[in-house]
Amino acid sequence: MPNDVTERIRSGSPYEETIGFSRAVVHGDRVLVSGTAPVPPQGEPVAESAREQMRRCGEIIAAALEQAGTDLSRVIRTRMFITDPADADEIGAVHRELFGEARPAATMVIVAALLDPAWKVEVEVEGIVEIVAGR
Repeated sequence: MPNDVTERIRSGSPYEETIGFSRAVVHGDRVLVSGTAPVPPQGEPVAESAREQMRRCGEIIAAALEQAGTDLSRVIRTRMFITDPADADEIGAVHRELFGEARPAATMVIVAALLDPAWKVEVEVEGIVEIVAGR
C-alpha cells in the first residue's frame, strides 16, 4: 500500500516563493516535477540556444529527482512547452539524450510565450521513486 506522506522539494528558484510552488512533490511512489525553465545559476545569462536551454532544464530536473531519491532513468512522463516549432528537433534531441532508454511518454506543445521572453523551453516530468521508511 503506498505511503501517504507528501514531501515537497525546493530548488531555490526565486519563482518558488513569488508564485508559491514546489520544484517537485513526492507522494507515495510518484514524483511530480513542476514546469522547469532554463533558469541559469545566479548572475549568469540565459543560454541563447534551445539545445543549451533544454540541457539546463535537464540539470535542474535531475537535481530535483536526486533530492526525491530517483533519477532521469525513472521518468515515465514528460511535457515540453516550446515557443518556436523550429526548435523542436534540437529540444527533442536533448530530450533523447537526457532520458535515454527510459523513453517516457512525452508531449511537446507549441506555446505563444513563456514567463521570461528569453526562454525557449519549459519542461515538466513525472517519475517513480522507491518507497522508503519515512517517506
